[in-house]
Amino acid sequence: MTRESPSQTAGPYVHIGLTPNYAEVHGVFEADLGSQMVTDDTQGHRIKITGTVFDGAGDALRDALVEIWQPGSNGKFAGDPKADPHFSGFGRCAADLETGLFSFDTIMPGAIRGNAPFITVWIVARGINLGLHTRMYFPHQFANANDPVLSQLDEDRRATLIATPTDDGFNFDIHLQGVGETVFFDI
Repeated sequence: MTRESPSQTAGPYVHIGLTPNYAEVHGVFEADLGSQMVTDDTQGHRIKITGTVFDGAGDALRDALVEIWQPGSNGKFAGDPKADPHFSGFGRCAADLETGLFSFDTIMPGAIRGNAPFITVWIVARGINLGLHTRMYFPHQFANANDPVLSQLDEDRRATLIATPTDDGFNFDIHLQGVGETVFFDI
């Protein structure tokens, strides 16, 4: 039987491979897959998601790369015949090299199959051997009380998955370890 290959950290070259234009390596792709997920024709309520990935010492990871994927406003993922053809549901953002801030322009996701509305989040950076998976939920959603994931967590752990409202959307800070460590999923 073949054994699993060992994992490696994303290393210092993650931006060159996944966001080459951002890393000033031009000519690989016309444009990087980015954080602007909506067009004028996208259905749904537009929101901006911002956040920062913090290490165990509370310092911003300025070399993090964050990807998100989500259903459209009707709860359908890209590829479903009923999904919004003007919304891919996928975004990628390299953290700002000065501040560590990431940002996505997207829409409020619809609920799917008994879950509260959520966005799946994946994080890689130097020092992370395997990409980390988590979810971002929204405050004041009636469905949060019965969500199969949230309902399994103690209230203090659940709070690490709930975004904070801002003027134009939500903030979702991710803490890799320490006080307020974000819940991550082993998938």
